[in-house]
Amino acid sequence: MDFSDFADRAAGIEAEEADLDTVDLVADLLENAGDDLGAASRFVQGRIVPAHDDTTLDVGPALCYAALAKADGPNVSASDIEAELADTGEIGAVAEGLRLGGQRGLSAFGEGEKNAGSRSVGDVEATLRGVATASGSGSRDVKLDTLFGLFSGSEPTEARFLARLVLGEMRIGVGEGTVRDAIAEAFDVPSSAVERALQVSNDCGLVARTAREAGLDGIEGIRLRVGRPVQAMLAQTGTALEALESWGEAVVETKFDGVRIQAHYDGETVWLFSRNVEEVTGSLPEVADAVAGALDVPAILDGEAVAVEDDGTPRPFQEVLRRFRRKHGVEAAREDVAVEFHAFDCLHADGEDLLDAPLERRGERLEGIAGDLAVERALSEEPDAIAAIEAEALEAGHEGIVLKNPAGPYTPGDRGRNWLKRKPDVETLDLVVTGAEWGEGRRANRFGTFLLSVRTEEEYEPIGKVATGITDAKLRSLHERLEPHVRSETGTAVAIEPAVVFEVGYEEIQRSPTYASGYALRFPRFVGVREDRSPADADTLGRVKRLYGSAAGAETANGGKGGGGDPA
Repeated sequence: MDFSDFADRAAGIEAEEADLDTVDLVADLLENAGDDLGAASRFVQGRIVPAHDDTTLDVGPALCYAALAKADGPNVSASDIEAELADTGEIGAVAEGLRLGGQRGLSAFGEGEKNAGSRSVGDVEATLRGVATASGSGSRDVKLDTLFGLFSGSEPTEARFLARLVLGEMRIGVGEGTVRDAIAEAFDVPSSAVERALQVSNDCGLVARTAREAGLDGIEGIRLRVGRPVQAMLAQTGTALEALESWGEAVVETKFDGVRIQAHYDGETVWLFSRNVEEVTGSLPEVADAVAGALDVPAILDGEAVAVEDDGTPRPFQEVLRRFRRKHGVEAAREDVAVEFHAFDCLHADGEDLLDAPLERRGERLEGIAGDLAVERALSEEPDAIAAIEAEALEAGHEGIVLKNPAGPYTPGDRGRNWLKRKPDVETLDLVVTGAEWGEGRRANRFGTFLLSVRTEEEYEPIGKVATGITDAKLRSLHERLEPHVRSETGTAVAIEPAVVFEVGYEEIQRSPTYASGYALRFPRFVGVREDRSPADADTLGRVKRLYGSAAGAETANGGKGGGGDPA
């Protein structure tokens, strides 16, 4: 396909406002792309290389402006291009208005006299890949001369889209979903099969060529490949209540405060990829060593890299960022910030793709091949058990927990409802401590659970108990604080004089016949002691009723209980 033809079609796509018509236009482009199908399917999205390839042009605006100025003529400067951009607001429009047709590039394709109008999409791709590979001393001049050759002789519409490609600003309204549907339409294969192949390969060019040449059987045969990253499965925010109502039981895992890592091992070599499928192997050598040391078979693992102290306790997220993507001084940084890898999923093991396998099966394979790298997990249908696991995770210094559907598949790039990050508390209440229960185990000599009450006009009425979010050290402090206010004891239960106010977070307020207030808190969590408040300043039953009513009204307005999406 001539690049001029591609540019004309891209202009038509940009002008189209209807999504369905856009799919038709992209499908027509792909059908007519010929040998350049792979590159055309990427170019229309503004990509030069497959999504799994972290190759970059490393061309900034200044260099692009300099190349355009040089192609426009000897009396034009990069400053002139920048000034024009300030007026038009879009680099494609600037390039389209330049006088590029009279220039001849001396090195765009290795042939000084090659007619720019005859160049194909594949020629442009090869040229841009050449720009990407230029490095070392003098590389800027090589990039400048190559881009000059690329722009020289371009017709206005070609220049418009060349400039956008170079700066990654295609902006014609075509994303991955459009290309997926266009491949399906162009080559008469189901969109669902195309989506699946894209998830597995992360390469729209490969999928488009396979669909054209081998149809449905071909794209269904596209599998994971060790060393080629796929998009990470994502989680939405949610609650334990939502998880149990949806699945009946949930796999509970620690939510680590680190960076997402996809680890590939082919039996000899380890590759580490970030959430954005950028290779970061060189930055985290101890993670690569740990993966190679643990695995005996080829595998693809999903997990988290966490900065840790010498004793293994987690360090803040900012600490692991000091190691992430570092290219120089890695060994010195390694001495300063140690990193551990926690694997929580297995996408491939010893020749077997596991994306469609339920989480429980993937977990079994993970434990079988990864040993100590595999995270600990629990399967529970009990809210109290989940709350206890969360409390342990928080006490250990982690972010909390992730709840997962034990029957759910692994869906790359998808933010579905099979993984739920524990939703942060959106509301807190200031509640009076009116009772306690003695703890068990290592907490047997102090209060372990606290009875919470809301204020009414005449007294305090219970609304729930809290034990979550309290470290051992804090529990000792609270016991010492409350012990002088004990009124009576009956078995393990203790009645406490209203004297101390807790700030407590929660997931939701529910009607309850259990407590005298008539309400109960779902998954209450200790936030802190309100030193600035006396029991007379605590939240009232009236406020609880208002909060309950507003939440119920919002639920009704939204058509019932639904899952809110996490935008990130």
